[in-house]
Amino acid sequence: MNIAFWIVAGLLALFYCYAGTLKVVRSRDQLRPMMVWVDRVPLPALRALGTVEILGAVGLILPPLTGIAPWLAPAAAIGFVLLQAGAIATHVTGEDRRIALNVGLAATAVVTVWLAAGM
Repeated sequence: MNIAFWIVAGLLALFYCYAGTLKVVRSRDQLRPMMVWVDRVPLPALRALGTVEILGAVGLILPPLTGIAPWLAPAAAIGFVLLQAGAIATHVTGEDRRIALNVGLAATAVVTVWLAAGM
């Protein structure tokens, strides 16, 4: 279970670190081709969302790695499940209704919660 956790959590953290960094550093015009919904969200909220994704990725990896507050890893994974629930709602109510990636990320986060609880 330990190896499975590190593989799944590592991939999830890598994705969210990348996506969060894009939201923090890129302009709306640069994000629009891959994220149609960015015009519906205020820029400070978009930057905050990116920051939350980066912090969640760190919270998924760093606590179990250091052994300090390892309960933060499942908490970060639960946060990602909630984040994807909001993302699915945003996509369904907008013009781009593709939610396959969001469902996959939510499922991966649920698996990460389960694996972290078994550690």
